[in-house]
Amino acid sequence: MSLKYRIVPVTPFEQNCTLIWCEDTMKAAVVDPGGDLDRIQAAIEEEGVAVEKILLTHAHIDHAGGTAELAKIADIPIVGPQKEDNFWIQGLPMQAQMFGFATPEVFTPDRWLEDGDTATVGNHTLEVLHCPGHTPGHVVFYHRNSELALVGDVLFNGSIGRTDFPKGDHGTLIRSIREKLFPLGDRVSFISGHGPMSTFGHEKATNPFVSDHRG
Repeated sequence: MSLKYRIVPVTPFEQNCTLIWCEDTMKAAVVDPGGDLDRIQAAIEEEGVAVEKILLTHAHIDHAGGTAELAKIADIPIVGPQKEDNFWIQGLPMQAQMFGFATPEVFTPDRWLEDGDTATVGNHTLEVLHCPGHTPGHVVFYHRNSELALVGDVLFNGSIGRTDFPKGDHGTLIRSIREKLFPLGDRVSFISGHGPMSTFGHEKATNPFVSDHRG
């Protein structure tokens, strides 16, 4: 059975927070709760799911700003990202000040993730791919049965993640996309941190930054 999902845009940056759940158990995870917890909680209630954890792709404010509060309210663990993003977590208050967000609580994930790890949602298993470049500890969650990936800010429909932040690296990001994501297959659909969904095949063919036809 495929993994169910609902995208909930949050924060002034319209970040795609995603509610994912197992239809068998109705257990769910919230991926990247950047803020606007009222919107996220409304979606949880409307879908009738029981959230069992938070999954983080990376620790930029628009993805992680609501994490500590949601974890406390729902009494659920925080899983991810990879530990190289800890400096971004520790810097959440400074990020909030820079971008005009409410100051969030700093937190320590209950579990850091590494390449090759797995995370569960109900009866479903997500594969973890460490995909640095946008941030050094960025991870991607991949559900093989559904051919669905949650890629955060690594790859977008027609674009790629920024690499001008501290510890960002353009070459590393391109390698993450071409060596980690594209080999998963052209048919894989992905949910980005911002903007509409796409497939790896479409991006491989047309994305000016990483396509097979780029100059």
